[in-house]
Amino acid sequence: MFTSFFPKPGLFFLSAALWAVVAMAVWYTLGDEFRNLLGLADPEGYVLPYTVDRFVSREMLFFYIFYAIFAVAFYAFWKFYSPHPWMEWSILGSALIIFNVYFGVQVSVALNEWRGPFFNMLQSAFEPAPPGTITEEQIWVFIWQFLQIAFVSITIGVLNLFFVSHWIFRWRTAMNNYFTSYWPKLRKVEGASQRVQEDAMRFASVMEGLGISMVNAVMTLVAFAPILITLGEAVSVIPFFGAIPYPMFTAAVVWSVLGTIFVALIGFRLPGLEFRNQRVEAAFRKELVLGEDDATRAEPITLAELFTNVRRNYFRLYFNYLYFNIGRIFYIQIDNVILYILLIPTIVAGRMTLGLLQQITTAFGQVSNSFQYLFNVWPTIVELISIQKRLAAFEAHIHGGKLSDIEREIDTPRGPVPDATATPTP
Repeated sequence: MFTSFFPKPGLFFLSAALWAVVAMAVWYTLGDEFRNLLGLADPEGYVLPYTVDRFVSREMLFFYIFYAIFAVAFYAFWKFYSPHPWMEWSILGSALIIFNVYFGVQVSVALNEWRGPFFNMLQSAFEPAPPGTITEEQIWVFIWQFLQIAFVSITIGVLNLFFVSHWIFRWRTAMNNYFTSYWPKLRKVEGASQRVQEDAMRFASVMEGLGISMVNAVMTLVAFAPILITLGEAVSVIPFFGAIPYPMFTAAVVWSVLGTIFVALIGFRLPGLEFRNQRVEAAFRKELVLGEDDATRAEPITLAELFTNVRRNYFRLYFNYLYFNIGRIFYIQIDNVILYILLIPTIVAGRMTLGLLQQITTAFGQVSNSFQYLFNVWPTIVELISIQKRLAAFEAHIHGGKLSDIEREIDTPRGPVPDATATPTP
């Protein structure tokens, strides 16, 4: 799964994490010196604008150069140490995707800073302010600023989606070439065609989605945590807990961690059930396909037994997803109002402006969503684990590795039906 696309995957991902730590250490310790050498230092007291000019400021230009240098250096090392036919896509392509994620986070930061003065301006026009407190031109200026940022965001986002589609297909191509080169060993494995054609495609797509979500969560947290801490200085106490350090940030972390633990507890059985579901579906489909050319296959009694396994596993899935969805949706509904519950004392005390409320709402949502990464993507993780189990079992047939308990259990024939899937134990 990974060897086909990444050079020495275990060492590669470890080195990528360590290189990212080195890059951040250099950025925060020697970054200012490098900026001075490049003539990109900002005047003292300069603040990044919340307009589209932010993205071509000296600070952002320096980051573009800095990121490109470290990305190319990492690629050059692996090009020398362990050349791989897909490394341009797996290394440079991944670096470009991560950069686009960072750019998207900066767009969110700019829009959050834009909300403060915009909504404060609108508030100044509400009663009891006299008519004409603000002008149409002032509103149009803010709208134009927003549209400029939105246009940049949409353009980069669409181009990134186009590139990501090609990146996913390259990974699928790498896995396809790898598995088909071992086809003589794999052709008799149950569901072999599905694993090569469908599972490889889904694995690359889901992994890309989860990877981008994780990187986005980390970058969003790094960008918005200081903003939420600063904005939260206007909040002195929160209900039930009173005065606590960094109240809004602390509340976002605690609430998100509790939600993640909760959803993990109620959904831990789902990956195994999804895996079983793919297996019994594959067994049923295989018998139908064999019955197209062989009159001795796909007998009604055989199909009935195989479909009974399909039905039994689906009913288990429905039951487990019932309480999983109840718990998850219940948490989401409370999440929609938790911020306003936390801000009740501050709002009642008259210490909150409309602009500040908008900024805190966005920052709180961004920070809590970052900590809720596992909560938000748990259904996708369930799907990924089930696919990974199928492909891992597939690879075990290539290298003679040990099959999982579920794989051995279902592959062992029971009864008179040669390819029937055994009923899994609840």
